[in-house]
Amino acid sequence: MTGAAEDLADWLRLAAVPGLGAERQRSLLAAFGLPRHIFAAGRSALSAVVGRELADAVLAPPPQAQIEGALAWATEPGSHVLTLADEAYPRSLLDIADPPVLLYVKGDPALLQRPAIALVGARSATAQGEANAEAFARSLAEAGLTIVSGLALGVDAGAHRGALAAGADGGGTVAVIGTGIDRIYPARNAALAREIAAGGAIVSEFPLGTPPLQHNFPRRNRIIAGLAQGVLVVEAALNSGSLITARLASESGREVFAIPGSIHSPLARGCHRLIRDGAKLVETAEDVIEELRGRLGWPAPTPQAVGRRRQGGRATAGRGARTAPPVQQSVPGLDDEPARVLQIIGHDPVDIDTLAGRCGLTVDALYAILLPLELDGHLARLPGGRIQRL
Repeated sequence: MTGAAEDLADWLRLAAVPGLGAERQRSLLAAFGLPRHIFAAGRSALSAVVGRELADAVLAPPPQAQIEGALAWATEPGSHVLTLADEAYPRSLLDIADPPVLLYVKGDPALLQRPAIALVGARSATAQGEANAEAFARSLAEAGLTIVSGLALGVDAGAHRGALAAGADGGGTVAVIGTGIDRIYPARNAALAREIAAGGAIVSEFPLGTPPLQHNFPRRNRIIAGLAQGVLVVEAALNSGSLITARLASESGREVFAIPGSIHSPLARGCHRLIRDGAKLVETAEDVIEELRGRLGWPAPTPQAVGRRRQGGRATAGRGARTAPPVQQSVPGLDDEPARVLQIIGHDPVDIDTLAGRCGLTVDALYAILLPLELDGHLARLPGGRIQRL
């Protein structure tokens, strides 16, 4: 084993000590220096920093199979393990209260050092929410920002797709996951994860093989917030994990942005609360860039650039945007198909052609469903050929 591999093995061993946690790991590093010095220290010296029980855990035989598996993974193309001592470790994470001691990265670790904006929101997003996430992410990526999100269904997936659509000249995208780097959750995003690994980066602080445990996802949110100069919440209920990400961003001195929505939509209430609490209300990608411009040290844009970003990043109907099928919910008194259409309409006005595309129906078939819904008071027609759920 080379010196570099031996050093990495010591870092992996430190991160694997049961019950130690990142805070005590950093306390040991501050007291003794590199991990090899920690493992060379005596029990009494370690006990003075972390107590006797944890000192015994530090000096216990290491989980050799786990360490060797991680070392082998790190030799694969595009696979990296970054430690606090590495130059490639993202500097922005050093500003948060609980930076991870090491990170597993699949893809390009250089993206972790670039100016970034996190886009987060509901997993059960409306079709409009996903379209907004995709449009904003594409415009922000085209402006040079790396898009950070969590690879969940809904808003996260839309944000990653939008960033990838910006192409090689865009800022790219980073997915921070709550499982081991070799486990993709949800499985429906496996193809998207492969695209991100090829053209961006996937990041995890958890050991290889870690399954999707519920308590790990709030922990990964601090990394999403920490990698970015700001967090944009696209859609969120009042109990959404996205509000945790926004709070962590605010506590770390990051900007918080939110897109407003219908007062009738449960998925707008989290955004509205953030706005009441001081988050910046945004309608276009340029609104975000203007707030971040001083922080990023970017010059004032040309009028042409402003026009392009306002056109591309506006929260519009999102015609042609790819969206995941919504979770089916029953509506009292309605059959399955009218209930499905009503749910797909969401709480924002939508034109008939866009709705037909979302529903996978012809316009004639859709009209046959909409007329009874209108007569029963479930929706209303608006000027310009649009309809809105009541």
